[in-house]
Amino acid sequence: MARHGGERAGDVERGASFEGDQAVSTGSQGPATDGWRMRRRWLLLGGAAAAGSLALGSCIAVKEGASAGYAAPEAAPLALPPTGADAVRTAWVFSSGGPRGFVHIGVLKGLAALGLQPDLVVGSSVGALAGTLCAAGLDAARLEDLALSVQPWDLLRLNLSGPGWLSGAGMAELVREALGGRRLQDLPVPMACAALRLDDGEVVAFTRCDAGLAVQASTAIVGRLAPVPIRGARYADPDLHLPLPLRLASRLGATRVLAVDASAHEDRAPLEAAAYRDADLRKRELTRPDARLADVLLHPDTGYRAGWTRDYRARLIALGEEAVHAQAEALRELHAGPRRIAGAGRWVADGGGEQRPA
Repeated sequence: MARHGGERAGDVERGASFEGDQAVSTGSQGPATDGWRMRRRWLLLGGAAAAGSLALGSCIAVKEGASAGYAAPEAAPLALPPTGADAVRTAWVFSSGGPRGFVHIGVLKGLAALGLQPDLVVGSSVGALAGTLCAAGLDAARLEDLALSVQPWDLLRLNLSGPGWLSGAGMAELVREALGGRRLQDLPVPMACAALRLDDGEVVAFTRCDAGLAVQASTAIVGRLAPVPIRGARYADPDLHLPLPLRLASRLGATRVLAVDASAHEDRAPLEAAAYRDADLRKRELTRPDARLADVLLHPDTGYRAGWTRDYRARLIALGEEAVHAQAEALRELHAGPRRIAGAGRWVADGGGEQRPA
């Protein structure tokens, strides 16, 4: 498929997807807790961006959809190493998590220091952003520089079409610039960006064409940022359906998985956060089925509160590195040895860096 040219909008070619009873519809969420949860994510991810953009006059009005010169993303099969008796495909799976996703950058720094590489990367929401930059081959120093320098208003634009007055078009621009315009299928490591198709509640994995728009779709918070139209359908953040997309990685061909969970530690919630508890517990229930399937699970203890300050970002990056180094032996074995059977001899790293059998 050519990088440039007029791709006609149509149905998405289905590669890997996740659909079923465990995919929770946003319409089934409780109105009170959902309102609190959405408000919290908005304050963390969007409120500062809106205020900053208006104050600085830096918001650019845009129309949604694929930018000129970029073909719309596709959900298509991946080209992975052939399977065989001794073949393994190691996937790194990065979760959603809003600002807590800065911990992904620390994990990537730690993995780079160990000299480890994946065969496939899969991400949801902020995990799709971190994963795409990783799959593109950006070194650890550049990843950290981007994480510490980006501002919320860099990621948002005024939306002139469709629902929502703010879009994440700035996110797409950041990704395209960081990747030098490369498409998803051109990256050194195969990448899949999970996104929720709003028309039918299915989570799909974008694996081809415009990486920027794929990441924008994966990070478009439902109800707060404009959904992203792609090939005749509307896409948004899959956080309320598949926050840790490990099953997508398996369907795409992964035989062993390192999963990084950037969700809140709900047991660390202060008393004044009681209104969020139902939403936190629901998020844990959505995460648990995939977390159990991971060969190695990292859930760094980022505490409960999240933010955007430089100090907060630096602290989470350091926590991500620490989580990797605490599990260096298990991670080296995961990448070097045969796949362990899920539930038998698999190792999980908890928030305190302690290793325990699953």
